[in-house]
Amino acid sequence: MISKMMFIENRRFTMKNNKCKKLFPGGNTTQGFFSYFDYIIRPDANRFFILKGGPGVGKSSFMKKIGNEMLQKGFTIEEHYCSSSNDSLDALVIKELDIGIVDGTAPHMIDPNNPGAVDEIVNLGDYLDEYHLVKHKTESMAMNQETNKCFRRAYKYLNAIVPFIQDIRDIYENGMDTYRFHQLYDSMQKNIFEHVDKKNKIGFTRHLFGSSITPKGFIDYQETVFDGIDDITYIKGNWGTGWDTLLEGLGKKATLLGYDVEAYHTPLAPNIIEDLIIPELNIALTTKVKFIDQSSCVIDLDALVDSKILQKYKKEIEYDKKMIDELIAKSIEYVNEAKLAHDKLESFYIPAMDFNAVNEKRKEILKRILQYA
Repeated sequence: MISKMMFIENRRFTMKNNKCKKLFPGGNTTQGFFSYFDYIIRPDANRFFILKGGPGVGKSSFMKKIGNEMLQKGFTIEEHYCSSSNDSLDALVIKELDIGIVDGTAPHMIDPNNPGAVDEIVNLGDYLDEYHLVKHKTESMAMNQETNKCFRRAYKYLNAIVPFIQDIRDIYENGMDTYRFHQLYDSMQKNIFEHVDKKNKIGFTRHLFGSSITPKGFIDYQETVFDGIDDITYIKGNWGTGWDTLLEGLGKKATLLGYDVEAYHTPLAPNIIEDLIIPELNIALTTKVKFIDQSSCVIDLDALVDSKILQKYKKEIEYDKKMIDELIAKSIEYVNEAKLAHDKLESFYIPAMDFNAVNEKRKEILKRILQYA
């Protein structure tokens, strides 16, 4: 446990193990669509099925049904959700078997890196009636263009958030007590790793998103990820208080000692970590306030900032936060418009699909997956 300092409050909690984790491998971000799809499963997995085909061909349902059957058989799964349609899956991982299935279509195009040996294309487009689609060529192309137009608008609003975040960061960094911050960082590092054995390897860092800007709003499923972790630390702090530096540094330290790390990023700055998990140590650190009551301790980085500086720039900070909220809301509006256009596009494909053939293909893939059990 992390030692108690003036800005650390100890707490206790209990959680139950969860057999289904829900994640986001890609996101609508301040840098446009940002992908961590390369981290869904390791390159040396037992099998990685890459689904191809157009919108509405049943890729998400294909994965959901296999996932549900594997859950019923007692396996642990990861459901990787689509940031632009957060009821749909972009990928499925069966943890114990080291097998994954992924939607390999735009905007996250995936092709085999190790064809045959690991990766395999499953083309659901083989079951499309192309003649039916040709009849709706003009309408489908128009909906495709409308979808892309809405995403471009959404990303313009998201990109406009960056200077407001930077303004808040500059104010807080200017008032930060860096000496006390480094004291805190050293104390955390010591208490987490002091009695941890060093391994003869470098740990692996897996990058995913800890939250997502979706048609239904700014959401996350991190309670499914943190479930079963005994030691959660909640880090309270605004942009510029160093929580990103702290999480990145602790993650690097863990990997240098040979421990794998899960780094969950924020769509507001997709290179920055907002949640960190060290699975083998059963430790998690999070910036999400919803975990405060489940945390073993709370670190208040805002307490390290000169209150006089915060008071001086109070109106500027409030304005920046107001603009960030408004721009997020506007971007969500256009992400939702993009989904509506995409749903219309799917309506041209669904009647053209032979879903009986898709179901037979799913049964075949499930049978092959179970051969690894």
